[in-house]
Amino acid sequence: MSRRTQYAVHPLILNRWSPRAFDGRPICESELCTLLDAARWAPSAFNIQPWRFIYALRDGACWSKLLELLIPFNQSWAANASALVFIASQRNAPGSAADAPELNYSHSFDAGAAWALLAIQAESMGLHAHAMTGFDVERAHSTLNVTQEFKMEAAVAIGRRGPITALPESLRNNESPTDRKQLSEVAFEGALPH
Repeated sequence: MSRRTQYAVHPLILNRWSPRAFDGRPICESELCTLLDAARWAPSAFNIQPWRFIYALRDGACWSKLLELLIPFNQSWAANASALVFIASQRNAPGSAADAPELNYSHSFDAGAAWALLAIQAESMGLHAHAMTGFDVERAHSTLNVTQEFKMEAAVAIGRRGPITALPESLRNNESPTDRKQLSEVAFEGALPH
């Protein structure tokens, strides 16, 4: 499928997609840190930067620990990724009193912006990133030493595209970029229609 749009959307954005077929080749820590560095440049309310990244490189000491947090369906394909990153966001504004914490209303929104920059940076480097929410949230909190002050937002598998045969047979038919709703279905002047 070739994605098309009527406006001049940058090719890095238009061509970015989230494959599940990875080839298992390792990436080096500096490549992963480049992605994380791109993510940290995301905008955030009051420049709070609520995102936190917990990562493991394939065959590294923490790989199994992070992979086992994914639900079995996601483990079945993410096992061939080169890196896994868990993204958490700080719920409260830094400096809030412990007995009266001040909610950072946009913590999830801001962490989503960080994820988007990570994904676009990956595309620019010939890598792909696939975010997922299919993981054991409570185990992730305890296993990754993430307090309840943070919300576990997503896990991200990162790597180079591999052959479709690397996927379980049930996933092979859906391994292609997907289209998006038309702009007229999601953008409205003044108010949402009834």
